[in-house]
Amino acid sequence: MGNSNVKQHLDTAEKTGALQLCLIHIFQFPENLQKLSKNLRTLDFSDNKIQTIPSAIGSFQQLKTVNLNNNRIETLPQEIGNLKKLETLSLDNNLLRQLPGTFLNLKHLRTVNLSGNGFKTFPQELCDLTHLDAIDLSKNRITEIQPNSKTCHTIELNLNQNQISTLPDCIAEWPRLKVLRLEENCLEITALTPRIMKQSQIALLAIEGNVFDMKKFNNLEGYDDYMERYTATKKKFN
Repeated sequence: MGNSNVKQHLDTAEKTGALQLCLIHIFQFPENLQKLSKNLRTLDFSDNKIQTIPSAIGSFQQLKTVNLNNNRIETLPQEIGNLKKLETLSLDNNLLRQLPGTFLNLKHLRTVNLSGNGFKTFPQELCDLTHLDAIDLSKNRITEIQPNSKTCHTIELNLNQNQISTLPDCIAEWPRLKVLRLEENCLEITALTPRIMKQSQIALLAIEGNVFDMKKFNNLEGYDDYMERYTATKKKFN
């Protein structure tokens, strides 16, 4: 896509509030993007070669959806915390290892997609976001959720294809967690403690592909409590 086509997309986005520049092999944000700072609500630069998000992103205060999947981004600028209206942030398949401290300012964030990055620990910045519905951290290198983790408010947490072997009991206190996906990790059966099985809100545990036989799961202390939640949730949506 040539410069003239990019300009055309920018001009259209000025009217519509949505800009999509996917699969055009750009290495950076377009120079003239700043003219959209007052009205841009949706930005999709997925499937490119972008390495850096400019600090000027913080001036796009109307943004609700940002898709930067499949790029080469290593860090997020502190200014991303200025996007107070942001609801969906997708950064799958990049090179991220951590989130900036300002991430906790994204109070309206509902969906965070960080699959296929380089995280080794669960990002604590996500724990301060009270409106989260879904976090996808699958296909990273996470080895643990820290035992002293704060309460996380997400409804669904996807940690498939990581390297997690244990779970902290504090998960039982996460007030909205209904779905926990831990397929293809390094979980021992002892990771699913009686407290997690009995006292958590989790109604769907996806745990296939770990280092224990699934028959052992059925014999866990608290399994009946978990199945009550599972059955009640299934009935609710049938």
